[in-house]
Amino acid sequence: MSALKNSPFGKRLRAFHSETDDDGAQRRIKPRIFGLNTPSLDSRPTVATPATTTATTATTSDSTGPDSPLDSRPTNYGDRFVPTRDTGDMRTSYHLMDDSGPCTPSKRIIPSESDALKEQANAIFTSILHTEVTPPSPNRPTSPSRPPPVPASSIPPSTPTRRRIFHYTSPSSGPPTPTRRLDTPTDEAYSMSPVRASSRQLLESPRRQPRAVCKTPYRVLDAPDLADDFYLNLVDWSTTNILGVGLGACVYLWTAHNAAVAKLCDLSNVGDTVSSVAWVQKGTILAVGTLSGRLHIYDAPSLSLIRSYNPAHSQRIGALSWNAHVLSSGSRDRMVHHRDVRDPGTRPFRRCTGHKQEVCGLRWSTGSGNTAGGGIGAGASSGDGGVGGGGLGSGFGVHTAGAMLASGGNDNKVCIWDLRGSRRSSSIGISAGTTRARSGSISASEDGGDVPLWKFHEHTAAVKALAWDPHVSGVLASGGGTQDKHIRFWNTYNGSMLNQLDTGSQVCNLIWSLTSHELVSTHGFSSTTAQNQICIWRYPSLSMVAALTGHTHRVLYLAMSPEGETIVTGAGDETLRFWNAFPRKENGERKESRLDWARLIR
Repeated sequence: MSALKNSPFGKRLRAFHSETDDDGAQRRIKPRIFGLNTPSLDSRPTVATPATTTATTATTSDSTGPDSPLDSRPTNYGDRFVPTRDTGDMRTSYHLMDDSGPCTPSKRIIPSESDALKEQANAIFTSILHTEVTPPSPNRPTSPSRPPPVPASSIPPSTPTRRRIFHYTSPSSGPPTPTRRLDTPTDEAYSMSPVRASSRQLLESPRRQPRAVCKTPYRVLDAPDLADDFYLNLVDWSTTNILGVGLGACVYLWTAHNAAVAKLCDLSNVGDTVSSVAWVQKGTILAVGTLSGRLHIYDAPSLSLIRSYNPAHSQRIGALSWNAHVLSSGSRDRMVHHRDVRDPGTRPFRRCTGHKQEVCGLRWSTGSGNTAGGGIGAGASSGDGGVGGGGLGSGFGVHTAGAMLASGGNDNKVCIWDLRGSRRSSSIGISAGTTRARSGSISASEDGGDVPLWKFHEHTAAVKALAWDPHVSGVLASGGGTQDKHIRFWNTYNGSMLNQLDTGSQVCNLIWSLTSHELVSTHGFSSTTAQNQICIWRYPSLSMVAALTGHTHRVLYLAMSPEGETIVTGAGDETLRFWNAFPRKENGERKESRLDWARLIR
């Protein structure tokens, strides 16, 4: 052993250990297998302490053979990793894919006009991918089923036969005997397309194109002194095709078929300003509310004042809505008053208190799905859904089909009123005088008039935009202000929220189309780059049909023509813009056919 220490190799080994100690690097003792040093998986140079150096020298001297000088070289191992992919089931892997997307929180997704085209393309791609990856396999063997047990008493005795206990057979996993499919000219073997026949048929089939909407207004009118106030309602379109606009202290009438303009009234002599206008559903009567709380009723053809309620409210009247001869008004005094315009008295026959701040939205349920026109008139018994308050003539009542009134306030609440005085139906499962706990958003009523039938608390900003669906009875759409930016849809029969849509901007007005199941919304302040838009949404998919731009201020006013094809929007930029937003209403007349033998039956 002393000869090994004094050999040249031993001297070089001791010199190497001394150099390592002088560098002060950390060294790790390498394991020895069968007396040979094995390389470490760590390619970094190791440093030994003095005690470790002594132990290493002793171990080296006691080994059965000399160490090779190659053991001291660091070994570099690459980071390349070649995975081993076992053959898996493509069908199972496809169905195990996660379609939920990334779980990381993202920004608010605001629908855009191009989303409808993207959704259509994504649906086609997903269908083709499913067809190509998981083709139908009618020859797939079914799972074996165990035969039903047979009672031992029903088996007749028989002589046992000599059979093999262990009998091995190869299962027939392949398809049955092939037929002469290559004789068919349309077989996939002769196809030049890389996809299957079903996928090719889907790609070649005609697709429904989105409805084209003109993006520019066909008429722009100047509207000087049009107030830029979110809480006012200064534009309305009558069934006689006359547009009423409140400009400052005046109300102007614009006739659509000849573009004639007439001044209906001027309140500057009394120092008042117009705050709201509303046409009766069918007729030429226009109601005008003012900032001082006065309410005037005008006859448009004669430009004359019929009746005046002075004062109707203690503060400004920002919302008006008609139900035949009943005029409902909402004010900054937090009250909703209902008056019969045929009654010469000035006092309302019903007062509703449900809001803690200004009432800025008011809408009766009207249209084909929620009919209110003609719902009030003589012949309706006041005992069955009638209103027996003072100021109503005998035999005058509210029709059961049009007695739903929606009101929105600056307190972020939406109230549903029933002036018939009837309580909720017991089929809903809610008794009167109780509180319905649906996420703490709905309150029950004790009396169907002075207390709202339903009260919704989901909005987080002022609710001015209200619209009843004319196609589906009992569906209400409401829009919130700057802090809310949502359009919510309610079922007023059971008090539930059907859906909601984040528009990304302040919702100023809502109106339903009469010719298609679509909804128009006008917007103001926005958290995105697009502001002051007029958006058309398809219901119930809530996909955007079109986005119209042109106003430079908040689009605060919205009205629709009587035929339902044109909408007019007003903004703080003192302009009125007319848009062809909806298709022409289809003619509902049925054409007689020679093959219709039913018409020959007498």
